Amino acid sequence: MSKIVLFDMDGTLLDLAFDDFIWNECLPERHSQTHQHSLTESQKILNQFYHSYKHTLAWYSSKYWTKTTGVDVLKLQQEFQHKIKARSGCIELLAALKKQDYQCWLVTNADCASLQLKLDNIPIKKFFDVIVSSEQIGYAKEDIQFWQELQRLHHFVPDETIFLDDTLPVLKTAEKFGIRHLFTILQPSTLMSIRQPQELEYEALDQLTELLSILNQIDRKDNNVKIA
Repeated sequence: MSKIVLFDMDGTLLDLAFDDFIWNECLPERHSQTHQHSLTESQKILNQFYHSYKHTLAWYSSKYWTKTTGVDVLKLQQEFQHKIKARSGCIELLAALKKQDYQCWLVTNADCASLQLKLDNIPIKKFFDVIVSSEQIGYAKEDIQFWQELQRLHHFVPDETIFLDDTLPVLKTAEKFGIRHLFTILQPSTLMSIRQPQELEYEALDQLTELLSILNQIDRKDNNVKIA
């Protein structure tokens, strides 16, 4: 087995609470102040934008949202960067995987500027062999062409690859591409309630370190197949 584990960033390794706070609280307030709208009106305007562009490359672009909303979205994130937090077990898991000679790849829809901001605040860069933003690829992870281009740039065998992501459409596209071992997260954001496992289409992790025992099981199965 190639021993490659692909990780999403926001909502998987990092607490999505930061992004929820920025987009659902800070941006509406700043939009309201900038354009002299009521907060309710700004929330309505932004929600229409969000609905229109969700799961597209533009959705993840700080530059796009700055242009669209008239608020410097990257500056807003920088202003509150002290709220960026790793999910429980994040560092512990990545350190353990490196000790076991796994390749860890970070594949994120965050644009390059937001990605750099997160990496400046959370010391995880050293654990990754490959770090890729969808902005560099030119397609969001929800698009099959993201995976085709990722594989062209950094070869991996989908059938032997593990992938963790908190977003269902991303996991569905990864599955369509042929990635075999897919996992999601029970509580991507500590500002939101825990999701129910029965409502999710993929095996869901509560603690990130649960992945270690799962990988041991996968390795044993693969070794048994080879022996047989």
